[in-house]
Amino acid sequence: MFSEKVINNLSSASWIRAMFEQGELLRQKYGAENVFDFTLGNPDALPPEAVQKKLVELVSGNYPEIHKYMANAGYMDVRTKIAQYTSKETGVQVNAENVLMVSGAAGGLNVIFKALLNPGDEVIAITPFFPEYKFYVDNHGGKIVLVPSLKDIFQLDICAIEKAITSNTKAIILNSPNNPSGAVYNRESLDKLACVLKNKELEIGSQIYVISDEPYVKLVYDNTVVPPVLSIFKNSIIVNSFSKSLSLPGERIGYIAINPAIKDADLLMSAMIFCNRTLGYVNAPSLFQKVIADNLDLVAGVDKYKERRDELYKIITEAGFKCELAKGAFYLFVKSPIENDGEFAKDALTYNLIVVGGTGFGTSGYFRLAYCVSMETIKKSKSAFNALGKKYGLV
Repeated sequence: MFSEKVINNLSSASWIRAMFEQGELLRQKYGAENVFDFTLGNPDALPPEAVQKKLVELVSGNYPEIHKYMANAGYMDVRTKIAQYTSKETGVQVNAENVLMVSGAAGGLNVIFKALLNPGDEVIAITPFFPEYKFYVDNHGGKIVLVPSLKDIFQLDICAIEKAITSNTKAIILNSPNNPSGAVYNRESLDKLACVLKNKELEIGSQIYVISDEPYVKLVYDNTVVPPVLSIFKNSIIVNSFSKSLSLPGERIGYIAINPAIKDADLLMSAMIFCNRTLGYVNAPSLFQKVIADNLDLVAGVDKYKERRDELYKIITEAGFKCELAKGAFYLFVKSPIENDGEFAKDALTYNLIVVGGTGFGTSGYFRLAYCVSMETIKKSKSAFNALGKKYGLV
């Protein structure tokens, strides 16, 4: 009666929400102020004032075309501004014709995979990884191939990636800053990967696309620099959104930018524009295309997120937990005191701590903490982490 594939995927896709729902039960029982929920990466910073002002201007002014259809690729003036911005940030000359407006990074990834993948094509993803990648690739007949990052530091394992490439490899997804680890892939490893991919393309006789999923690219700390993927990989595609950088996750606005050096770049863009329409997105939200166009340089909440990162990192390490300090995004990926991180997450619930086990991100023995929560929640969680650390003999 229903799609067996979708029904079978439900159980593996719901673990983050399941922990959130456990939190709802705890909040009802103990009160929200006594429950420490670190499950969802839902940015709590307000959008920048300039973004809010632009929205008010557009909805209250005389802009009769603002709610109408436009070309499926988006407004040309918006695409031009994004192309200019991308050119400045990456050092690669990108034109408006290389930019496609999409319904958030999730919509963008589905557009890319629909345009690129033939049945059985393989897409490499680096673990720990955003688990929805598996379903996006599966949506379009592809196969996800998971390759672990270097243990504990979560940098690229170039040798492991090289071994994973086959004649069926169509693409590799890079997510830096990474969800869930907060790692930023360094320039040295990216340069090495570029050499590997160039040699492998000659060996297998086809292009391997590097898809850079960049919703956290502006959320970086400690003067960390995110190397520009477009300048490193010829066959590169950026997909970005303003969900995190401008704190607009509910507005579903983002873009794809392709490296103009890609062979048959015009054909690829035409295919993605077609997929943008036929997947049902039709076009990216018109109002928010205009909102973000004048605010590409802005970022919401980065200083507050850094303060929260530092405070939470201090609390968990003093409680005996081991963790690599995140350089970006708003997550800490913490070593679990037991290998079964699911059992540990259940145990944490008894201390009113709600965390997400690392197994769902493709890396067992860890748990993720999202610190896009109030500083009050972080500080009040200290006693719970201390008690949990003592239980496992960490201090």
